[in-house]
Amino acid sequence: MTYERVKKQIEKKPKKLARFEKFNRPKKRKQGKAVYRCRKCGNRKGLIRKYGLDYCRRCFREEAEKLGFRKY
Repeated sequence: MTYERVKKQIEKKPKKLARFEKFNRPKKRKQGKAVYRCRKCGNRKGLIRKYGLDYCRRCFREEAEKLGFRKY
């Protein structure tokens, strides 16, 4: 079960929820793949971060001409 699903189940039990959140909260990432996501589809693979684009390769191909890139 995912964190969100379990959290939803025990929302009405404040003591259980507090203990659950204390020990099971997902860790905030400061570096690595898990930090960056595609701004269009949310994918984490094949990310193009150069020039602050933050698009995955598939979305970049769709948006390239709008952003001013020329295909060669």
